[in-house]
Amino acid sequence: MRLSEYTDYTLRVLMYCAAHRERLVTIGELAEQHGLSKNHLMKVVNDLARQGLLETTRGRGGGLRLLAEPGSIRIGDVVRATETDFRLVECFDATTNACTLTPSCRLKHLFDDALKGYFKALDGATLADMTHGLALPKVAISPSPSGRQLPAVVAAKESTKAAAATPRRPVRPGRGT
Repeated sequence: MRLSEYTDYTLRVLMYCAAHRERLVTIGELAEQHGLSKNHLMKVVNDLARQGLLETTRGRGGGLRLLAEPGSIRIGDVVRATETDFRLVECFDATTNACTLTPSCRLKHLFDDALKGYFKALDGATLADMTHGLALPKVAISPSPSGRQLPAVVAAKESTKAAAATPRRPVRPGRGT
């Protein structure tokens, strides 16, 4: 069984937000931190906000933050909410099952027990358990050209954009800078 990328991204967003509860986190920061598409992350964040797990603030100075306590968010609930199919084998779906072994097969019961064990383990873990002692790279907060407090990575990009927008004096050969 393999989790979808969507579930993976959802768990990463929640873990990152739980590790940075003291401030708003931006989509750009998440995208850069995890090397993911901003578009994919926006879909994930919107779903998490609809579920009441994240609070989002739009516009300048906006971002997102975890609404619920990390200890109240069970990993099993997150996986159930993001995955669409837990049919491990064909016979899990009676409407499409064409397996001739179904009447006497014990494999379905084995997989069913395994799936129950899988969710029992996931339901026994919370977001707090997954982020306790999590070693994320330190994100220094720096003032941006607009005066907003931003993670250093994002602030550096804004500073570069501001510098690029500033007209520069042409350098003439032999005259120095």
